[in-house]
Amino acid sequence: MHKIIELAEEKVIEQFKRVDKIKEYNQEKVLSAFQKYKIGLEHFATVSGYGHDDMGREALDNVFADVFKTESAVVRNHFVSGTHAIACALFGNLRYGEKLVSVAGTPYDTMEEVIGTRGDKRASLMGHGVLYEEIPLKDGMDVDFELLEKKIDKSVNMVTIQRSRGYSLRKSLDIATTKRVIDIVKAKNPDCICFIDNCYCEFVEEKEPLEIGADLIAGSLIKNPGGGIVETGGYIAGKKEFVEQAAMRLTAPGIGAEGGAMLNQLRLIFQGLFMAPSVVADAVKGSILASQVFEDIGFVSTPKPHEPRCDLIQTIKFGAPEPLMAFCKALQYYSPVESYLTPIPDEVPGYEDKLIMAGGSFIEGSTIELSADGPMRPPYAAYMQGGLNYAHVKIALNGILKELGM
Repeated sequence: MHKIIELAEEKVIEQFKRVDKIKEYNQEKVLSAFQKYKIGLEHFATVSGYGHDDMGREALDNVFADVFKTESAVVRNHFVSGTHAIACALFGNLRYGEKLVSVAGTPYDTMEEVIGTRGDKRASLMGHGVLYEEIPLKDGMDVDFELLEKKIDKSVNMVTIQRSRGYSLRKSLDIATTKRVIDIVKAKNPDCICFIDNCYCEFVEEKEPLEIGADLIAGSLIKNPGGGIVETGGYIAGKKEFVEQAAMRLTAPGIGAEGGAMLNQLRLIFQGLFMAPSVVADAVKGSILASQVFEDIGFVSTPKPHEPRCDLIQTIKFGAPEPLMAFCKALQYYSPVESYLTPIPDEVPGYEDKLIMAGGSFIEGSTIELSADGPMRPPYAAYMQGGLNYAHVKIALNGILKELGM
């Protein structure tokens, strides 16, 4: 193993101890939910057709709701992505003439088309008559709390809070910052729905947003809560009335969460959730190590190694296209699947700029597995995430250093 990695690992021992404590807390929380709802082999059975009277599906929803400390959840393989789950949450709870405000600047690229600031406007929220406003970040990094207080009033029906940074260099929002946002919104308008895009953030901290006042959250099962083995799907959790409205957007009014055959996916989703705290902890450790390694060799990397984590994403700013492409080439080579391919920048549906994407994953697009991507635009930053186990991240970092000539 490269000496740079060995030295970096010694520097982050205390951070690793903190991650392990969070892992143990979250693992106990998940286990307690399984015990509470008496999960048994019968819950892994499947039904066909309309999917009525599926006791496993009902138990899965209950377990997720318990883990996230809330009233209700809908967990389905029918969500094609995290963006789909988020779209159902928004479309299900917003009506013509109502107002949505993004409180942390411009959302993730794929959400721009859902909202209607880019793409097919007729199909978007704005195309359905939803009003939309963004609160810019302060200096492009932090939530502008002063402006938030001014902008939120009785006219705002929902705020959307994206915790992870997406393809930007802004700070991700930890639970404490998210709570401050929610407290301000609720003080200005108690009836405003606080929706959280929780992608990349589950189990990274001890608390989840619904424990600190959020009304509704959504995420992807091929990210953190799927534990690296769930093949597809997403979840929505929160107050029962809002989850029900979102579920009727996924299926149809009158069906909601009561239909939909799970097609032999129940065991995988239960098992993935059980594995998730441990898999997430290893991915977070890998991100911390990567941060230290790239800082040590002179690149700007965020979050910093010593900073507490609230999502999986590690950003490395390369400043030019060539080192970004070299980074992705090496990461692809040290992937377990399709290591023989060379990533090149290309168009990706839902994104404005060409992307370079790396990471041979067992499940296509799974970002709990070690992967990285980045838009081909300044500052040419790589967004690295995931890692099913810490050892794999170390091996990949060793190969990346060689590719960069270190």
